[in-house]
Amino acid sequence: MWCQRLAWLLRGQRGSTGRRWPWLPRDPGPGPAAPACCHPTAPASPRCAWQLHQDHLELRYGNTLMRLDFVWLRDHCRSASCYNAKTNQRSLDTASVDLAIRPQAVRVDETTLFLTWPDGHVTRYGLEWLARNSYEGQKQQVMHPRILWNAEIYRQAQVPSVDCRSFLETDEGLKEFLQNFLLYGIAFVENVAPTKEDTEILAERISIIRETIYGRMWYFTSDFSRGDTAYTKLALDRHTDTTYFQEPCGIQVFHCLKHEGTGGRTLLVDGFHAAEQVLRRAPEHFELLAKVPLKHEYVESVGGCHNHMIGVGPVLNVYPWNNELYLIRYNNYDRAVINTVPHDVVRRWYHAHRALTAELRRPDNELWVKLKPGKALFVDNWRVLHGREAFTGYRQLCGCYLTRDDVLNTARLLGLQA
Repeated sequence: MWCQRLAWLLRGQRGSTGRRWPWLPRDPGPGPAAPACCHPTAPASPRCAWQLHQDHLELRYGNTLMRLDFVWLRDHCRSASCYNAKTNQRSLDTASVDLAIRPQAVRVDETTLFLTWPDGHVTRYGLEWLARNSYEGQKQQVMHPRILWNAEIYRQAQVPSVDCRSFLETDEGLKEFLQNFLLYGIAFVENVAPTKEDTEILAERISIIRETIYGRMWYFTSDFSRGDTAYTKLALDRHTDTTYFQEPCGIQVFHCLKHEGTGGRTLLVDGFHAAEQVLRRAPEHFELLAKVPLKHEYVESVGGCHNHMIGVGPVLNVYPWNNELYLIRYNNYDRAVINTVPHDVVRRWYHAHRALTAELRRPDNELWVKLKPGKALFVDNWRVLHGREAFTGYRQLCGCYLTRDDVLNTARLLGLQA
């Protein structure tokens, strides 16, 4: 994965200590700084060893070497007095924990870490839980599993559309739809009644509809009274929507209700696939696009519509602990004046932006879809860029934006990783 390669590159820049793990055969000593090792584990259990340091516990479990700060270990205690298992909320007041706290005793058996604190409180952690939830464990995990695609990969996958009735009435149909959406960033529902009202019912199946400056459910033909290129018959290059929001809208729904004319195909490009290619060929470009913040702006003063929106963020947004890409903010129409980049960086940024643009515009990355009445399209606006070709005649679309949190919540409740 690209996130693993970037992590390797960044580690290489920082350098490595080259320190080997000290396998220590002794039992825990009473002194706070005495190193110690756990009991031998059963043959079927992962190997385990631990060592106390001045301010943290170093623990190896299986292939994961963890460095767990004592304050962190006290703060995350899951005992009944520290954590409410019914609400999954912390009861312990973090500010009350002594920042110089150290355990009085440490013990590890085959599955559990036990820590006794100066006040006699005992904290227990399952080793599997620590391996999953430690910083080192999270660095090895992907938050959102995905299948990166170009047009040929997507066509060969033959990702099925989900029937509207199955989507609305069964958990199986909804789960199949959401799994497709999470993996590919796009998903289709077939046999939808071609009305705004039925499209709204469809959208509300998975999320609260996000109301924006464009309303709750947008419904338009080409409308030259709005100050936005999207409301014309012109071609639109690939882009992310609402980059001028502090948080761009998460999911967009499109449903073409009628088209009497030619053209108007929808263009879809997997932005994460394009970013992966940039990382492979020029990791310095990827890193720059992930670090340099830009402004995006939308100014409208037409008729009764008066808006001035500004959103700030880098083109590529990554989780800092595992360098996993989670949002691409790419819109050449709405990018504002570049005044957040110093002179000695700006030309390098243009080179990086050109490299990403070249990937996004590569013909084999373009998936062209003709939207027709009855077929609704859901697009992950944080991942998949969309556009359209110019069209003639009368074309009527409806759609909306969905809140990302609610869509992911629905997926998790159905047992999907999201």
